[in-house]
Amino acid sequence: MQQLSAVELEAWLAASARAPDHPETAARPRPILLDVREPWEYALCHLADSFLLPMQTVPARLAELDADADIVVICHHGVRSRQLGSFLENQGFRSVYNLAGGVDAWAREVDPTMRKY
Repeated sequence: MQQLSAVELEAWLAASARAPDHPETAARPRPILLDVREPWEYALCHLADSFLLPMQTVPARLAELDADADIVVICHHGVRSRQLGSFLENQGFRSVYNLAGGVDAWAREVDPTMRKY
């Protein structure tokens, strides 16, 4: 599984947001932002447009995910997301990224206004 820094994810999201207005840039499609934390953690802070799917529910809900899409797995510090990303790869998902450092890294490196816990 590939590791993705918060700054790299920010750049990817920015490029995919510009793509409709500038098709010549041929940006990568926006990834699915899969947040695997608990609902109470997600309520405290989360990345915009992320999809909450708590870690323990993923095996029963795999059909809700596109195995061919780029998926960035997110948790608090990057440990649970790394574990779940490996699980997804073992299930045949083709393009899985772990947000290294999780939402904590996002808050420190990209969005200092994001609540930290």
